[in-house]
Amino acid sequence: MKNSPIHSHVGPRQQRPLRLSAREDIADYGALSRIGIVLQQGRVRDMARAAMDSNDVGINPSPLPGLTSPAIATPVQFLQSWLPGFVAMVTAPRKIDELIGVTTIGSFEDEEIVQGTLERLGESALYSDGGNVPLTSFNVEFERRTIVRHELGFQVGRLEEDRTGRIRLSAANEKRASATVALEIQRNRIGFYGFNNGQNRTFGFLNDPNLPAYVSVAEGAAQDTAWSTKTFLEITADIRAWLASLRAGSRGVIDPQAANITIALPESAVDFLSVTSDFGVSVRDWLGKTYPNVRILSAPDLDDANGGATAVYVYAESVNDGTSTDNGRTFEQFVPVKFISLGVERGVKGYTEDFANATAGVMLKRPYAVRRFSGV
Repeated sequence: MKNSPIHSHVGPRQQRPLRLSAREDIADYGALSRIGIVLQQGRVRDMARAAMDSNDVGINPSPLPGLTSPAIATPVQFLQSWLPGFVAMVTAPRKIDELIGVTTIGSFEDEEIVQGTLERLGESALYSDGGNVPLTSFNVEFERRTIVRHELGFQVGRLEEDRTGRIRLSAANEKRASATVALEIQRNRIGFYGFNNGQNRTFGFLNDPNLPAYVSVAEGAAQDTAWSTKTFLEITADIRAWLASLRAGSRGVIDPQAANITIALPESAVDFLSVTSDFGVSVRDWLGKTYPNVRILSAPDLDDANGGATAVYVYAESVNDGTSTDNGRTFEQFVPVKFISLGVERGVKGYTEDFANATAGVMLKRPYAVRRFSGV
């Protein structure tokens, strides 16, 4: 038996990739037969002119696997349309300022806000030439509210700022706005619920120690106090009873027909002011004509204010009793500083900013001018 002839040998260090190019002489590919690769010249010419990949070697099926994973021809990033702007996440409305306003008084470093109260004492007696002269007097007390301070800041790095700029946002501006909103949320919460660290006297709209007790709303024909089950006549009867209670509790000092009065309702009840009578008159229309000085506000904090039950506040915004020397307000919210920048600290790779506020919460100065109800 004769040994087969060896046409050539290419050592491992002499290997090079096969490149088919139209620039080279097609006839040179005839020499490939000596190393076991047989290609027809027509096929080689077609291969050289076409765009080739690992499957275009003229052998079917190809012994070479795909070199890349299957993918779409165009990346999805080039097929996207971007809407303008960003949708911000919403927070619950902050209503304390709208309910009772803001009194800016004092300084950031103060400890307390103090309101003096004055009671005039004396009782007249029958006149007698020989009798003692009855004497009058007065009593002074001071109601204190403790100032509490909160702070919140942010830190921005150089790389962070540059990268957020690519999506058309400023990291510093967004974090500064976040600090502002968070401090306002905290101040609003103290305005409603106060702040207790065990030693201070900082109260809110819902827990001032001078507030009167809650009174349950009358039941309707459905044997329920909720406005969702009541008729036009039943809802208007509730409002009429509230205002009458305010007049009676103040011994006539507050006239609901003349005084500026606020009725603060929970969010779950305020829409039932649209309930209409048989003649198409809504509760809101009736209220506007019967008590033109009464305004209606709503606050989410009143939905579960009374141990999980809804709460209603009916109060005169101010009282002119002819003897007081203060501003006459019923409620007052003391805020020495709503927002203050404490400073900026710059570093090698970024900077830090810090902000703060200061509030003494809410003081009820005239308890007789407030009535609280529950159950709507």
